[in-house]
Formats: sequence, structure tokens, C-alpha cells
Amino acid sequence: MNHSPRERMVYSAAQLIRTQGVSGTGMREVVEHASAPRGSLQHYFPGGKDQLVREAVTWAGSFAAARVKRCAQQAPTPSGLFAGMVGQWRDQFREDGFAAGCPLVATTADVVAANEKLRDAVKDGFETWLEPVAESLRGMGVPEERCRTLALLMISSLEGAIVLARAQEDVAPLDAVVHELGPLLDAAVRA
Repeated sequence: MNHSPRERMVYSAAQLIRTQGVSGTGMREVVEHASAPRGSLQHYFPGGKDQLVREAVTWAGSFAAARVKRCAQQAPTPSGLFAGMVGQWRDQFREDGFAAGCPLVATTADVVAANEKLRDAVKDGFETWLEPVAESLRGMGVPEERCRTLALLMISSLEGAIVLARAQEDVAPLDAVVHELGPLLDAAVRA
């Protein structure tokens, strides 16, 4: 598939933010990473770096949501869904090392305290990710009143485990959250 320079820059920004944070990611570096024409930043992102970062975290939320939907198609249980979500990160760390994390968390840690527009974009990115998790749980028989809170628990646990796995350079935190949360998640299904 052939992506436009604009799409490549949004993707590249998300990938660079995963490893370097927002502050460590330069606009020229994004253009180079995306193999985009010089000057295309001003053309596609007249709002500058903030606009590009907002679009990158929006992309990240949509990407995570799509991954959840793929996992849900293969998982008949809440624990299976969560194991699939976590397994993607385990596989990535084993294949690529521990340098890259979630662009939503990186943006949160780096700049949201001082930038309301980026905070709103990150909030929306997480919401985009939460929706298919809650929807999948609903489809698996979890009562409506628990779907959102369990989705929050799943994503919070996953993100915390990602941070710990990166810090320890070990997938053990990912395995621990799957092991401990699996029974709790499956117990939420109506009998």
C-alpha cells in the first residue's frame, strides 16, 4: 500500500514519539523518517509540531483500537482478549527490544501537563482504544455496568506492565498481568 507523505509523517511521528517522547522528536527527523519532501511539514501541518503530535496520538488510539478488534475476533473470553492484547506487546519486545513503548503514554508523560490540546488528543486516543475493549467485553457476556471499568483496568494494567517491562527489559510484568487478571476478567461474565 502506498501512503501519502502526510500519512507517512503522522506514522513516523508516532513511531519516534514511542522511543524519544515528544520533546525528543524533531520535525526534521519526522520528515527524514517518513521519506517526505522537505517543506511538506508546513504544507500538511500548518499548526506545527502540536498539530502533528495530536494527529500521531489520534493515529495511535485508532491503531490500538484496530488491534483490539483483531484480538477479539480470535478470543472468546475476556481473559483471551486481554492475553491477545498483551501478547502483541510481548512479541514486539522479544522481536525488537524494549526501546519503544506506547505513544499515548509517552505523550502523557512528556507534555500533557503543559498543553491542553495535546491532553485532549491523548484523552481522545485512549477513549478510542477503550471503546472496542468495552464493546468486546459486552459481546462476551460481561454486564454493561462493568464493561467500561474492566476495559479501564485492562488498559491501565497493560500500560503499567509495558512501562515496567521496558524499565526492566523483561516481559515478566506482561506475563504477570495476564496471569493475575485473567481469572478476574472471566469471572465477570454472566453465568
